[in-house]
Amino acid sequence: MYKGTRLLALIIFTLAGATLLLGGCHTVAGAGEDISHTGKVIEKSADKNTP
Repeated sequence: MYKGTRLLALIIFTLAGATLLLGGCHTVAGAGEDISHTGKVIEKSADKNTP
């Protein structure tokens, strides 16, 4: 019985960790897109205002 409980706990912790990692990847990708877009806007503004 003890091995079954330990295996169940291991599975739960593994799934919880995988969920956090996969959620984090999506968040980081979205932040990268936002930063890239901001950089493009700044570059476009600099090109427009250069004498």
